[in-house]
Amino acid sequence: MEHLERKLEFWSCLAVGIGLVVASGTLVNLGQGMGIAGAGFVIAMVCAWILQHFSAQTYSELACMIPAAGGIRSYTRVAMGALPAVVATISGFLIPNILAGPAELSIAGSIISENFAPSIHPMIWGVGILFILTLLNIIGVDIFAKSQIVFTIIMVTALVCLGLIGLFEMGKTPPALPETSFNPLGWKVLGLTALAIWLYMGIEFVAPLAQETINPDKNIPKAMTVGLIIIFIVNLLYGFASLKYVSKEELAISNAPHILVAQAILGKYGAIIIAIVSIFASASTLNTVIGVVPRMLYGMGINGELPRFFGAIHKRFKTPFLGIIFVFALITLFYTGGIGSAGNIVVYIMAACCSWLVCYIIAHINVIILRIRYPEAKRPYRTPLYPLPQIAGSAGMLYCIFNIAPEPSMAPAIYTITGVLVGVTVIFAFIWLKFVVKEPLFKPMSLEEIKKEWTYEDEEITEPIDDGITGNLSRFPAV
Repeated sequence: MEHLERKLEFWSCLAVGIGLVVASGTLVNLGQGMGIAGAGFVIAMVCAWILQHFSAQTYSELACMIPAAGGIRSYTRVAMGALPAVVATISGFLIPNILAGPAELSIAGSIISENFAPSIHPMIWGVGILFILTLLNIIGVDIFAKSQIVFTIIMVTALVCLGLIGLFEMGKTPPALPETSFNPLGWKVLGLTALAIWLYMGIEFVAPLAQETINPDKNIPKAMTVGLIIIFIVNLLYGFASLKYVSKEELAISNAPHILVAQAILGKYGAIIIAIVSIFASASTLNTVIGVVPRMLYGMGINGELPRFFGAIHKRFKTPFLGIIFVFALITLFYTGGIGSAGNIVVYIMAACCSWLVCYIIAHINVIILRIRYPEAKRPYRTPLYPLPQIAGSAGMLYCIFNIAPEPSMAPAIYTITGVLVGVTVIFAFIWLKFVVKEPLFKPMSLEEIKKEWTYEDEEITEPIDDGITGNLSRFPAV
């Protein structure tokens, strides 16, 4: 049976974490947060960073204990059973990215069209970027990793340079802007933690790569910890540079505040630089989504929690190619179906965030359940101060969910989009598990059973396996 191969090292894992998080959408949130709260937004940024540090601790423990490509699905399958596992995976990884992915394509396509090729429709550029990244991911995880490193280096270097040029006024002379207090919102700034947490969401995308990572027990936790520190520094530099060159009012209402800032700092050269950064940021994010989400679908496919074709591994490239094509098709559908032309992209970004936060809570609960159920199990990485990070992290995520809207008027749309998509997920999971594969909904899988996902012990099995869908007895073949 064909299976995933270990090829990724620390730098690849670090690039995956940073590359997903630092996206065009996060730069929009950063600018709008600075516009709403001024320099006080850094308070929300620190609170969000702490919450995501707790999440990184949780995912590090889970990924090192259960280093399976299924990620949150595998952890939840052992802790809570099949239904929560399917819901956690789809609501925490697939839904956020079919919302945020098209938003990224929209930003990248518009920037390319406006700055480099105005005669070509932005949507064509967006679909083209997604198609190229899909091919790269099908070809191999090492190609995915190398391209991710290139994207990340260009993106982070350019943002740091622009931030430093702005802070030290080495570009254009800053305009005379009205002076405001450090934190004009007072305690209300904590309500922006939900907006700020998007600046770090996705750092845990390193975890599902544990099955393809060399020495995952060290590289997975290290990549998430170092990645969060780098992301905070990059956002801090660019955020404070923003306040020196663009008024808070402009930052708060702009759908592209990061572009306004770059233009103010370096004029047309700044516009070109930030355009390139935005393109690479979007490409980096989508590259990670296409690289990681199919591997989680792969874990569900080989266990019958999704149709078996998701478990197909390409015979030559050793990648879950059908899952990659599925994610490509889904993002393309949402992009061409309306999100790409949406007036307020932040609504879709925060709806994605809301769904994602539910998954973080499930991950924290998984750690607590597994600690109780398997106290003696091997844990190469253990969360310091357990269970405080899990309890505080869950409480913080709930707070963010209830304060998800940067503006009260956005709340109905955000909750409606999230509610519909998560609701459909729960209904699908129930019908599929209960009536198609006839799987117990809340029966946890044992650690020994889940171990087959990453040790490939089933290669030694010669008897056929019921595929659980058609009733045929067969090994799922490599293609």
